[in-house]
Amino acid sequence: MIELLQKYGPLLWENTYITLLMVAAATLFAYVFGLPMGVLLKVTDRGGIMENRAFNSAFGWIVNILRSLPFVILMVALIPLTRLIVGKAIGPAAACVPLIIAAAPFVARLVESSLSEIDNGVIEAAKCMGATNWQIITRVMIPEAVPSLIRGLSITTITLIGYSAMAGAVGGGGLGDVALRYGYHRYQADVMMITIVLLVIIVCIIQIVFDHLASRVDKRNR
Repeated sequence: MIELLQKYGPLLWENTYITLLMVAAATLFAYVFGLPMGVLLKVTDRGGIMENRAFNSAFGWIVNILRSLPFVILMVALIPLTRLIVGKAIGPAAACVPLIIAAAPFVARLVESSLSEIDNGVIEAAKCMGATNWQIITRVMIPEAVPSLIRGLSITTITLIGYSAMAGAVGGGGLGDVALRYGYHRYQADVMMITIVLLVIIVCIIQIVFDHLASRVDKRNR
């Protein structure tokens, strides 16, 4: 094991860093696009502060269609767009494009679910005090949903770690690429196992950190 780590340690460290970088960037931009999408789904739904059933139905279908596409197929289908945006179709930067597009509708549904947990009485109270729709969204709905949003963030991040491993199958880099090149093509089961252990450790750390953060900001725990 020591000899194995000495031989492949730098490779594993470098690709662990690449995986974390890809996941962090994809998660950030997935929420940049997914959070407004989730808010729109909630506020335009039946009983929402900006109820619009026709828009909600159409937009919901678009979100559901994007969510239903298998990631590997989506990744291949987006190669022309990826090449247009990044300038190439392989590498960590290129892998971020399909990661973001795959995660954004997933985030939208998580955000919608988190906002649905808010007590309607809080929103009605804000309306009675003359708050605008924008104020209700930014000062009432999102702050009240923060604990649930943080838990959703952990789910998204962990999901993207799995997606990033699949991205390695088409030259995306990261631990998935190491597992494929060394564990599969070269039949080095020990390298494969190390990459699996590293991914499990990363997932566990993320889950623990976000669970702790969610508990800290949850008013019910005070």
